[in-house]
Amino acid sequence: MAKSILRRATALGITVTTAESCTGGMVAAAITDIAGSSTIFERGFVTYSNVAKTDMLGVAPATLDEFGAVSEPVAAEMAQGALMQAQAGLAVAITGIAGPGGSEHKPEGRVCFGLASGSGVTTQTVEFGALGRASVRAASRDHALRLLDQALAGMPSA
Repeated sequence: MAKSILRRATALGITVTTAESCTGGMVAAAITDIAGSSTIFERGFVTYSNVAKTDMLGVAPATLDEFGAVSEPVAAEMAQGALMQAQAGLAVAITGIAGPGGSEHKPEGRVCFGLASGSGVTTQTVEFGALGRASVRAASRDHALRLLDQALAGMPSA
């Protein structure tokens, strides 16, 4: 999937960036594992704490207070902040509960994604379930890569 992202973003002449919490940089690593990725990837953001989300990406403390870190509004602000900070054409954000743990209202395996471009931002929540920490993180990485690839496939050529 990362090869497809590299090919599509190169053809479009845009850069991509990531804003990651529960994946801790796994999406950025998947992209930068591909030779030549520096043409489309300049930086990513690992914002594991709420302070980092606020400081590095401009997530509003009020949004964190109202919705919590694992929420679509926070994922949206993370994606928008990464897009702006990296001056990229496309950004994906991931925030979730990889486990172990969770709560009745926010169970283990819930992951929120944000996708931002010049056209706006979209969000979604995926319930991966209590698969275990490593499996939730891997599934989140793969889903984020699919989101980037699909978004690039839908962008008009320059």
